[in-house]
Formats: sequence, structure tokens, C-alpha cells
Amino acid sequence: METPATTPTSTVPTEAKTVAMLAHLLGILFSFIPSLIIWLTKKQDHAFIDDQAKEALNFQITIVIGWFVALALTIVGIGLLLFPVLGIGNLVFCIIGGIKANDGVAYRYPFAIRLIK
Repeated sequence: METPATTPTSTVPTEAKTVAMLAHLLGILFSFIPSLIIWLTKKQDHAFIDDQAKEALNFQITIVIGWFVALALTIVGIGLLLFPVLGIGNLVFCIIGGIKANDGVAYRYPFAIRLIK
């Protein structure tokens, strides 16, 4: 009988989980570029990678749009408040996405413009 520590939690291969996790976590430092590269080069390897890299890419595109909106709103001062909110939100949600992807769970960001389908 298998112990809980050795019981498989998912049918997603470890390599697919790792690549999907990287698609989420690398967005913290490098914006949408890593998730775009992972999606374009690894989407055919496993459906989980395709799904999670697309999700990370859509979220990072949403964050970039948010940065431009915040930049435009600095004229009236509101943008200065949005920069830390975007930065902290990006950090927190990317970490959550990376943890979920590493567990083999498909993560959906609470807010993201889904441009890539």
C-alpha cells in the first residue's frame, strides 16, 4: 500500500509542472517575455503547459496594460498609487500561480484580459 507521501497527486508529468511553474514565476522579473517563449516553444509538449503558459501570458499582458494606464494616470496623481498595487498584485498572484502549477492544478488569475485563447 502506498503512503500519502508517495501517492501520485496528478497525472501531469513533473517536467510539465515545472515548465508551467516557470511560466508563472518568471513573469515576476521579466514580464510577459518568458511566458510567451514557453508558450511558443513548449505548447505542443503537454496540454497543461499550453494552458498555464497562456494563462500566465494573458495575466502579464494585463499587467503591462495596467502599467501603461498607471503611467498615463500619473498626470492626475492616481497613477502613483497604482504602481505599488500592480507590483504587489503581480508578485502575489504569480507566486500563487507557480505553486498551483507545481501541484499540477490549473490556475486561473482572478483578473486577466484573455487575449490569447
